[in-house]
Parts: sequence; structure tokens; C-alpha cells
Amino acid sequence: MGFLRVSGIIVGTIVLLIGIVFVAARLSDGPFGLIAGGELTSGELVTGPDPDWSFVRDIATIEFQLLDPARSRTTWILEHEGKIYIPCGYMDTALGRLWKQWPIEAERDGRAVIRVNGKRYERKLVRIHDGPAVEPLVKRINAKYGAPASVAAVTSNSLWLFELSPTG
Repeated sequence: MGFLRVSGIIVGTIVLLIGIVFVAARLSDGPFGLIAGGELTSGELVTGPDPDWSFVRDIATIEFQLLDPARSRTTWILEHEGKIYIPCGYMDTALGRLWKQWPIEAERDGRAVIRVNGKRYERKLVRIHDGPAVEPLVKRINAKYGAPASVAAVTSNSLWLFELSPTG
């Protein structure tokens, strides 16, 4: 076989394998690292009063899914004054807007499920544009993740913040 034919077979095989991984992820219970997964189905569904969310200060990432579309992903988690939040950066870049469709979907329909320590919680993602929580959340992002977050990034739409509100 010629070099071009062998190269084509190798490239085709790699593309096929990547496609299989993405399809498998969408059919799975949760994401595969950075690859969006399917609906979160396993784990106890916690109802009733909110827990003391301070325990998420020691958790780097959680899994969450929007109900529409029912895709799950891994994301950072923040806690401030008993409430929990998800930050999403790079929203003012072409790559960020292409790669991260979930924030735009969450603004349309914020109904979600999060999974933390194997337990699921129904939530509603509500975008925070400004207000007293922004500065403390930016400080928590910097301290917890070492990311270059700022209040200016929030007000310029580079960094989006979502509160994970109870659904009740």
C-alpha cells in the first residue's frame, strides 16, 4: 500500500474512534472529563431543605446537566453565604462561545440537575450579572482555582456566573 493510503486509513480510524467516544459519552450517565455526557441518572435524588453547602469549598468539580438539552458536563463549583454558584469563563472569545453552549442554553431554560458526592439535586441556574455576590465570588475563583477572574470580567461578559437556586 502507498503511504497516502495508509495515512488515510490511520486518520479515518482515529476519527472513527473519536466519534465512538463522543457517542458513548452522550449515552452514559454523566460526562467523560471534558466531554459532555448523557443525563445524570444515578445517585440519590435529594429533596427537602437545602444542605449546608459549605462542604463544596473542598470539592474542585461537580457534574451537572441541563434538562433541555439533557447533556451533562463537569464544572467548577463555588459557595458563598450558603448559596452555590457555577462560573463560566472565556464567554467573550470565539472559542469559548463555540465550545461552551451550555451557558446560552441555561439562560433560555435554567432547569438543571447537579451531582455532588454521588447525590443529585434539582436546581435552576440563574445568571448573576452584578450585585453584592460578584466580588466575593471572583475572590473565591481566584483563591480556589488560581484563575484570573475579576469583577470587570463579569461586567464585560467574559466571565458568567450562575447561582444554582432551589427549584421550589
